[in-house]
Amino acid sequence: MKDKMLQQVMTSPGIIEFNEVEIPKLNKNQVLVKIMKIGVCGSDIHVYHGEHPFTSYPVTQGHEVSGIIEKLGEEVKGYKVGQKVTIQPQVVCGECYPCRNGKYNLCEELKVMGFQTTGTASQYFAVDAEKLTLLPDDMSLDEGAMIEPLAVAVHAIKQVGNIEGLKIAVLGAGPIGILVAQAAKGMGAQSVLITDISDLRLQKAKECGVDYCINTKNENFGDAMIEHFGPDKADIIYDCAGNNITINQAIKYARKGSTIILVAVFAGMAEVDLAVLNDKELDLNTSMMYRNEDYIEAIKLINDKKVQLTPLITKHFDFKDYNNAYEYIESEQEKTMKVIINVQE
Repeated sequence: MKDKMLQQVMTSPGIIEFNEVEIPKLNKNQVLVKIMKIGVCGSDIHVYHGEHPFTSYPVTQGHEVSGIIEKLGEEVKGYKVGQKVTIQPQVVCGECYPCRNGKYNLCEELKVMGFQTTGTASQYFAVDAEKLTLLPDDMSLDEGAMIEPLAVAVHAIKQVGNIEGLKIAVLGAGPIGILVAQAAKGMGAQSVLITDISDLRLQKAKECGVDYCINTKNENFGDAMIEHFGPDKADIIYDCAGNNITINQAIKYARKGSTIILVAVFAGMAEVDLAVLNDKELDLNTSMMYRNEDYIEAIKLINDKKVQLTPLITKHFDFKDYNNAYEYIESEQEKTMKVIINVQE
């Protein structure tokens, strides 16, 4: 095995370099992963524009990832060379109250690979074995790189417990919104309605099996819920767009006493009609990343063919064309869902 590898580094907003560095040495509990695919997400784009509030430069990106085990630390058990894996990118303290009580996704000292600590955008990556999740042999590496965003969706669905038989509305038909809609259906929802102002995104949602796809430029959200769900409207509304329009649509048209889950991250301070929220006794909840059980459930949903990932993949770029990938996303925002970086040839 060679001693050097290429590593992506964003030195400042919009400026990407590739450095030849030593392939990392393993400690006894680590695994060396040959990185194969990396997904580009909305948070990466914020870093590209210098708009991520919790990232400084230089930074190596990459947190939606799939790869193949290249080498094992001497005390690693349960894995073998050649297995397909994905990596959970949270770096946690293990000592704070959330960590001690099983909610390490809410760690008081949380760091995320690719943002506050080194990401996976290199040809090889050394990682603690406990952060690995095995992928099925027959799962594609493209799908493996999308387990992370699907786990976001699974965790969001589970924030309200059992959704079997419920009627679900999702605001925003970006990749996360469509994954939330699919996960809801796959986890037992009776029916799912999704909204957006882009016909292309709504068409993608329809391809993925979402029941009702509504363009809110043309149709009122409240009317659409009554038309498709009846006068009781949605049991749960998920906001996957994260702007003042969508969160206030959710509050205005929600059934009294129902639940809203905020999945998206607001770019700035929200202006929310709390008087209406209070008057309708709405439960406004949130969702933050995922835990290992969400990765396992995400993989099961794909295995059971309840979630489709391939329709959401718009384009691939080679590793050294990382910057071109961002330029493409910038110029084709309306048409782009998920862009995948091919790290290895």
